[in-house]
Amino acid sequence: MSDVLQALIDALGEDVVMHGAAVADRATSYWDAAPTQALAVLRPRSTAEVSTALAICHRFDQPVVTQGGLTGCVQGAVASRREVILSLERMNAIEGIDAVGGTATVQAGVTLQALQEAARAQDLLFALDLGARGSCTIGGNVATNAGGINVLRYGMMRALVLGLEAVLADGTVLSSMNQMLKNNAGYDLKQLMIGTEGTLGIVTRVVVRLHPLPSSCNAALVALESFDQVTTLLSRMQRDLAGTLSAYEVMWNEYFQAATEAGGHRAPMGRDYPFYVMLQAEGADAAADAARFERLLEDAFEAGLIVDAVVPKSESERRALWELRENFEAMLHGRTTFLYDVSLPIREMTAYVDEVRTHIAERWPQARCIVFGHMADGNLHLFVQPEVEGAAHAEGDAAVYGPLRRRHGSVSAEHGIGTEKMDWLGVCRSDVEIGMMRALKQALDPKQLLNPGRIFAAR
Repeated sequence: MSDVLQALIDALGEDVVMHGAAVADRATSYWDAAPTQALAVLRPRSTAEVSTALAICHRFDQPVVTQGGLTGCVQGAVASRREVILSLERMNAIEGIDAVGGTATVQAGVTLQALQEAARAQDLLFALDLGARGSCTIGGNVATNAGGINVLRYGMMRALVLGLEAVLADGTVLSSMNQMLKNNAGYDLKQLMIGTEGTLGIVTRVVVRLHPLPSSCNAALVALESFDQVTTLLSRMQRDLAGTLSAYEVMWNEYFQAATEAGGHRAPMGRDYPFYVMLQAEGADAAADAARFERLLEDAFEAGLIVDAVVPKSESERRALWELRENFEAMLHGRTTFLYDVSLPIREMTAYVDEVRTHIAERWPQARCIVFGHMADGNLHLFVQPEVEGAAHAEGDAAVYGPLRRRHGSVSAEHGIGTEKMDWLGVCRSDVEIGMMRALKQALDPKQLLNPGRIFAAR
């Protein structure tokens, strides 16, 4: 047994320190069922235990990889045999909800869905929402600055974090558990931990902002014949719904076709329209909001913006429509799929998608290029399925990321960089920006122990 492993066991106990064959009993991630590889898996129950663990690892120069819900898409939480995993799965308490102040204090291992349900029980809303809500954790949402379907109205995770507690590489606890919307007293240090993928510190506790729970919800799935109609409808809905539009999800035809193929979802409308949009508005007056929503859809029909629509009449019907957008496992099953998450100006999207498809077809003529996403906030997701043995992920990367540079886009809208996108960081970040990132890493983690080799290569 190595010295660092023995020191961890002596300080934290066998209950916290999982090692040996037990490590391989855990799946690598949600996306990869292969056995986990790591020197050990630490499962602390408190910030104090995280601090103790990191202090020991720092003393022995032991690299540490942080894990939350294991739903990340960029290999950021995948460990090697020489690394120690620190999982926050046991730190899953909702410590308190302040209904008057509109805040919740939670530990980092709380799942997004658990927080949503706890807030809803008090007629409050935690506005972050994404398809992995049942598995992803608040700590992971902070570390990746998660987005999802409600960014249009409520912003990214960064906009929902008021304060946090984190442990630095040497075990120092940085506690900045602010509960106010306004606090301009010096540097806002919590921002260093949001979206930095656990490379500067491990978030253990978070204070998040809650909103009043909407009392009305109106949704529709609509079909459109052009991207110009998609953007025009978005502008109209943003204006005429008076700030209540919370989601506007676009699906290119290829996505809808794949989602409703054999083994997938039932198609609620024709499958041959060029574009589909799932939109949702939430307000405070059920009768008035429903009447306005229906009137705006009718106006859009009369203006020729939409050519078909399905309006759910029950919560189960609404959820079934959302499943079409959120549950895409059937289209991935049995196929090699390269997943992408990018952002770019809305006005550039059609030209960008056309160029990506051209590049993909040149490489793999039989490939499927499936496009969908949170278009209203500039975020697109792509599933590239080469449909050929031995296809190289790097070739797909070049086809998807290359065209972003001149369009001033980003190789990561919400998933982060991890290890998968390191080589492409320069597409959307300048040398000066990357140099500043490295300087921050060197200042807070000079031994390069926290999630080393993520975002950029360790030195």
